[in-house]
Amino acid sequence: MDSRTEPERGDAAAIRRPPLLRELLLVTGLFLVYKFGRQLANGHTAEAYRNAHHVWMWERSLPLPGEEAVQSALLHGDVLVRAANVYYVAVHFTATAAFLVWLYVKRPGHYLWARRVLALVTGAALLLHLAFPLAPPRMLDVAHLVDTGHVYGPTWYGADPETDSMANQFAAMPSLHFGWALMVAIGLIAATRSRWRLLWLLHPLLTLVVIVGTANHYWLDAIVAAVLLGIALAVVRVPSSAPSRAPFGTPRAMPSPPAGPGAPAGGVASAADSGLAEALR
Repeated sequence: MDSRTEPERGDAAAIRRPPLLRELLLVTGLFLVYKFGRQLANGHTAEAYRNAHHVWMWERSLPLPGEEAVQSALLHGDVLVRAANVYYVAVHFTATAAFLVWLYVKRPGHYLWARRVLALVTGAALLLHLAFPLAPPRMLDVAHLVDTGHVYGPTWYGADPETDSMANQFAAMPSLHFGWALMVAIGLIAATRSRWRLLWLLHPLLTLVVIVGTANHYWLDAIVAAVLLGIALAVVRVPSSAPSRAPFGTPRAMPSPPAGPGAPAGGVASAADSGLAEALR
């Protein structure tokens, strides 16, 4: 991330950086609640497979490309499919963590906004995991897709999803891989001023190809995640970049007195004000 982007202004700049220890405890606590909450959906194997068949049939009635077409493109080479597996395993948490750390250091106002949005999306996803357990397409016989993680590696999933104590494999809907990746892109676009910032959208686009091509998610998993993110973004106000009142105690440039007869336009007081305002940036 380019820390040389234009500094934020207005409301976002006026917000003080929250205490680091509190934020570490809060984010860790939210993650643990989600992690252990997902385990509550274990044991619903029959329902998860039944829902998977429903989702597969729903997708066949929609104008969506088949998941098998994306996977076929990845399977053209071992290097490509292994790279997709690495991206799926390694980038999800690390990119989101790096995003939050960068915002915390450089854009505290945007950090609070992004943390709240991610918390809302993750909480809603947990409720949906519990209400709608879903086996991923790699487990669905009718899909005829390859479990690329177990065939080519790497993977963090156990061979037997019913006894996997590390992850709930029946929590495919929605895809937080895609939801978080989309929020990372939107957050960086909102918090920076680089003319290249729209390129951050490549992250969720690549994530979408990876989650579908590795048969870990259906298209609908990503669509539902995007809808949840849209609702959260509508609820949590993005920091304004418009100029606003400076925080208490911030020095202000004094207005220039009216120019007297014969005084040059933009006189000494105006020049001093401009210099002071520039120094306070």
